[in-house]
Amino acid sequence: MGSQEVSTVDWQGKHVTVAGLGVSGIPAARALHERGALVTVVDDGDGERARAQAAELEEWAAAHSASGKGGITVRLGDGATLPESTELIVTAPGWKPDKPLFLAAAEAGVPVWGDVELAWRLRGPGAAPWLAVTGTNGKTTTVRMLASILEAAGLRTAAVGNIGVSLLDAVLGDEPYDVLAVELSSYQLHWAPSLRAHSAAVLNLAPDHLDWHGSMAGYAADKGRIYEGNSVACVYNVQDGATEDLVREADVVEGCRAIGFTLGTPGPSQLGVVDGILVDRAFVAGRHKQAQELAEVGDVNPPAPHNIANALAAAALARAFGVPPAAVRDGLRAFRPDAHRIEHVAETGGVTYIDDSKATNTHAAEASLAAYDSVVWIAGGLAKGATFDELVTGAAKRLRGVVLIGADRALIREALARHAPEVPVVDLDRTDTGAMSGAVREAARLARPGDTVLLAPACASMDMFANYNKRGEAFADAVRRLADESA
Repeated sequence: MGSQEVSTVDWQGKHVTVAGLGVSGIPAARALHERGALVTVVDDGDGERARAQAAELEEWAAAHSASGKGGITVRLGDGATLPESTELIVTAPGWKPDKPLFLAAAEAGVPVWGDVELAWRLRGPGAAPWLAVTGTNGKTTTVRMLASILEAAGLRTAAVGNIGVSLLDAVLGDEPYDVLAVELSSYQLHWAPSLRAHSAAVLNLAPDHLDWHGSMAGYAADKGRIYEGNSVACVYNVQDGATEDLVREADVVEGCRAIGFTLGTPGPSQLGVVDGILVDRAFVAGRHKQAQELAEVGDVNPPAPHNIANALAAAALARAFGVPPAAVRDGLRAFRPDAHRIEHVAETGGVTYIDDSKATNTHAAEASLAAYDSVVWIAGGLAKGATFDELVTGAAKRLRGVVLIGADRALIREALARHAPEVPVVDLDRTDTGAMSGAVREAARLARPGDTVLLAPACASMDMFANYNKRGEAFADAVRRLADESA
């Protein structure tokens, strides 16, 4: 198995602190308890929901302790103090590295793992290899494309990690997988020191979560951890030199190859596009002179440039695992994107309405805007410290008009004034959920037949909506009402 070797830990009686009572913390606490560890769960929260979760977890532990296994203790309202006798911390991925708990752990020499590291360590003999994906944008789509391709090849697989099945469930469940398609965030990678994937891809790098990582260098370094110990392929984006730099810096198994993907004509050891065909010049004999056809651009849904890049990255990982060309084509044809990712909502009056509410940062919005020639752009929300000059400069020639909503819309308005002063801008001075209906009507007023009204906010949604899904649903509802009125 090489880099896929299973590591063993004697959990019996081991004092483990689980940081975070939530989506990853509760399954981690249960898994550790079942292996005989003495588990203490700490959480900053002390509200009604946290107390209910704590009571349920402690009751579960009591019901499963008849065999003499360790119990579970929950401490609410104090996620800063290191519990006495702690030998290991398993943390939720969102907990920042500068929290007092982790500073105390470092001083005491206590290691810190994330949920991904725990899952990696708990794999059993003959565990399925991991094909791993990270990047600022496109992770979920690429992993789901990869899973679709692997399934088309007849392999038992699942899309896991940040999406779908939890990693712990995947490695501890009864389902025998041949290979796992794993989405990993920078947070998860930060806390996964021994992860060693079969092959991995970094799709792109752009400033994001810098408040968590401390700097762009720290963010990039955590993304680059995905390449450590790869045994077959490190897949990088030819158009994003920072991803190739991470490959160069990685310590990999001897014989592991650097494989690029590009929207242009590929060179040797790359996948790319030639005359509307996705081709492979990496996993073919005679790659210096020959290429293998994999699929047509039209097989990618939707065939926007950044989504074609996602498809190429997925294909590269699948080919690294030995998947035949026909399965790449069939898997891409079968793939359907998740909601709110460049989702076609309706066409009315010759205008197309597209929901890309998932474009929660400037890098994602840039890719979305580049997919259309003439756009009325609906943007705004929580900027998360982002600036918009580069985004507006690149998109200026495509903009028919802009409708701004949300708390930080002034930042986008000011960038438009500097770099696209001729573009009509409607500034909706509203942050209520009903503002989306007004935004769609203003966008429809600005649009002309052949235009695309595009919701690609370049901002987070929490100033107005519970999440980007709710924002996208509000957009789609408003568009459908408009279409019904026009019918």
